[in-house]
Amino acid sequence: MGEIKKRWISLYVENRVGVLARIAGLFSGKSYNLDSLTVGSTEDPSISRMTISTISDDITFEQIKKQLNRSVEVIKVMDYTAVPIRMKEALFIKIKGVSEKERNEIFQIAAVFRFRVVDYGKDQVLIESFHTEGKNANIINYFNENFKSRIEVVRGGAVAIESISIIER
Repeated sequence: MGEIKKRWISLYVENRVGVLARIAGLFSGKSYNLDSLTVGSTEDPSISRMTISTISDDITFEQIKKQLNRSVEVIKVMDYTAVPIRMKEALFIKIKGVSEKERNEIFQIAAVFRFRVVDYGKDQVLIESFHTEGKNANIINYFNENFKSRIEVVRGGAVAIESISIIER
């Protein structure tokens, strides 16, 4: 059956009304776990690109890919699970009720974790991070531990592209 692990798929799909709903419906209809889904247009306005993360075993993952390949709107399915890729996700954290000392501390932490303070007020700070899922999780954990229930987190799905091989340089 294989181990249950996180897997990544990138799809080129027709940029038409209802395609996202049909792809999401495929996952829910078959009871597949859809962990993350990001969709955006490409250089061709008639084509969108989806980056999908799922947690599954080998057999289920093969079924997912087969089902996606059968979908009329899907142009191409790319399995990124075992391929070197560049992947980032967007993250915003709003920290509320901060003192001046805490605000200054957040500015210093931003330099260490390499995220940006994009807005702040008298008692709030808004940070933005565009890093890997793991690094963003570490940032969230830090703010959960140090600012308890005073944070609001918005996380976007990851986007990915195949890395350029060093051999090609």
